[in-house]
Amino acid sequence: MFKVGTTNEAVRVKWIEDSLKKIPSGLTILDAGAGECQFKKFCSHLNYIAQDFGQYDGSGEVGLQTGNWNNTKLDIVSDITAIPLPDHSVDAIMCTEVLEHIPDPVAAIKEFKRLVKPGGYLLITAPFASLTHFAPYHFASGLSRFFYEHHLPANDFAIEDLALNGNYFEYIAQENRRIKSMAAKYAGTKLNVFEKGLIHSLIFLLERLSKKDKGSSELLCYGVHVFGRKQ
Repeated sequence: MFKVGTTNEAVRVKWIEDSLKKIPSGLTILDAGAGECQFKKFCSHLNYIAQDFGQYDGSGEVGLQTGNWNNTKLDIVSDITAIPLPDHSVDAIMCTEVLEHIPDPVAAIKEFKRLVKPGGYLLITAPFASLTHFAPYHFASGLSRFFYEHHLPANDFAIEDLALNGNYFEYIAQENRRIKSMAAKYAGTKLNVFEKGLIHSLIFLLERLSKKDKGSSELLCYGVHVFGRKQ
């Protein structure tokens, strides 16, 4: 079975888990845009605070939706650009797959600067490219590495690790794997055996090319993962 196009989430989750281990035990971490607190399980060595705006409920008629969403685990319900905590009150902030859902992500970065103590930590993941999801709270398809390389140092965060998840061939394979469901939903069409075979053949090709990849992530990838320190 070909794996190309299937590892987006697994690679991201592993990176988040490993990065959280770099934060010393006993410190306070704010999960900004925590949603359902998916990564609280990796923060048992930390004092964990969950914040989110708490308005998404999983429903919607446009794009990809979850169907349901649990906001009951949140400690703070607020706008991410105006979190009701004092200046320099947390040792770390984690913000995973959130910035594309914020009308002004730079304002969120500025709020992180206000909240994190000097020497503190910042962990961010967001798509480089994504389909419409969680609409109407979807304001950008993604952010490039250059967003972080510009805005994090400008807000006193030094980047210690910047990882690109996936590559061009993996991303194209991911979207080819969606063709069957997208054809049914948006074209009212059920693929025949020949058409399914074409997709299978293309995924085989993309698997081979991905194994030979030499830097196509500079053009397209699933997402960007960043770990930084407050100066």
